[in-house]
Amino acid sequence: MMSGYTLLKVVTSGRSRWTNRILQGISGCRKASLSTGCPKVCIVGSGPAGFYTAQHLIKARQDVEVDIYERLPVPFGLVRFGVAPDHPEVKNVINTFTQTAKHSRCSFYGNVNVGADVSVKELQQAYHAVVLSYGAEANRSLGVPGEDLAGVYSAKDFVGWYNGLPGCRKLSPDLSCETAVILGQGNVALDVARVLLSPIDTLKKTDISQPALDALAESRVRRVLIVGRRGPRQIACTIKEVREMVNLPATRPEMVEADFEGVKEALKDLPRPRKRLTELMLKTALELPGEKEQERWKDASRVWGFRFFRNPVEVLADSEGSRVAGIRLAVTKLEGSGETAKAVLTGDVEDIPCGMVISSVGYKSVPIDPSVPFDSKKAIVPNSMGRVEQTQGLYCSGWLKTGPTGVIVTTMNNSFDSARSVLEDMNSGTLDVSAAKAGSPSITALLEERGVKPVTFSDWEKIDGVELQRGEACGKPREKILTVEEMLKVART
Repeated sequence: MMSGYTLLKVVTSGRSRWTNRILQGISGCRKASLSTGCPKVCIVGSGPAGFYTAQHLIKARQDVEVDIYERLPVPFGLVRFGVAPDHPEVKNVINTFTQTAKHSRCSFYGNVNVGADVSVKELQQAYHAVVLSYGAEANRSLGVPGEDLAGVYSAKDFVGWYNGLPGCRKLSPDLSCETAVILGQGNVALDVARVLLSPIDTLKKTDISQPALDALAESRVRRVLIVGRRGPRQIACTIKEVREMVNLPATRPEMVEADFEGVKEALKDLPRPRKRLTELMLKTALELPGEKEQERWKDASRVWGFRFFRNPVEVLADSEGSRVAGIRLAVTKLEGSGETAKAVLTGDVEDIPCGMVISSVGYKSVPIDPSVPFDSKKAIVPNSMGRVEQTQGLYCSGWLKTGPTGVIVTTMNNSFDSARSVLEDMNSGTLDVSAAKAGSPSITALLEERGVKPVTFSDWEKIDGVELQRGEACGKPREKILTVEEMLKVART
């Protein structure tokens, strides 16, 4: 049987200085582990799910080694590309993720597209366990006529545009209309509404991308309606986001009083978080504000509002049939009560003129490798506590495991659960960690043969440094690099 040193020598011999540089970065512990059989785990995806899974594995077992592979040259997934630019406090988890990435038993390999550059089966041959944590990157379709018209955007793409996601940089949304309609009432929908209506001086102090900042400075959008098919008691956002909308400078709320019929009487039966959220909406919709607030609302140049009990049935085109001119909404009513109440159609419809429609009805995961089971209806990898069904040694965490639900803390807990499943299988012998696995050196060799050069975490820190410098130069916390090509150029300087 080949010793760990011999295997490393075979993998290294004849390789480029680039490969040798990566291999030299492997700690002495990692080199020795090739012969001692330390458990090697590969994680696909460097968003919150990937990093939380890695964090728990490293802390729980002192001999486990984790390699994180990421399609983009930069880490952190939705923390970088999904969190609203005016929510910097949420991005503080990057500090924790950085500590994990710099741990002696953790390595980051960006610019590696699993499923294209390397297959999941090849990863399984190199590692004792593979955890898929690549999230939900596709849009859920509205499934209504007109959704392909110019002026209709997915919230995922719109958020990616203002957050500097390379694949969304060319979106160039048309902000020349007065009214925008957002379909969906989750936190992402409110983030989009807030960015559309925020004073430009507020956005200038964030890490919003410069092209988005320039476009929003010229925006004519003055009214944003946030539409949901159910009622105030079922709204999917949290109180923080609603409070931010209520307090947004130079804006005033515009609610429909009839949408809140019977809500006040039901307050006593609601759980505390839902009760506080509903009370805030009731106060905003029905109560006369204080004198100071009345003055602010009187002078407000922009308007926002929830529209409940409305379900989109058609995006209406302009006279030329090419651009959005409005949205047709079916009026609904609830069957049942509470969180499980269902919206059913009443037969009535309402047309709202608008020049922009943003669909925020959810994200969905996509399959990346034909060898991995995938439930296309639920858009998840079928699993039991993170163990992928009928596939030993393969696991999943995050939205790929559960669907796109919850906030970062939810993802943390679900990722810890998946990590515990991996550890249980190691401890029980279900995973044979005594067998030697080559780990990253063998994958690195494969990638070089295929012309793929991974970005290490120290390479990412070069990108990070340049972005921070550019941000400082224009009074922002960060100015993101917007193309993969420039990211790679900076990383390899």
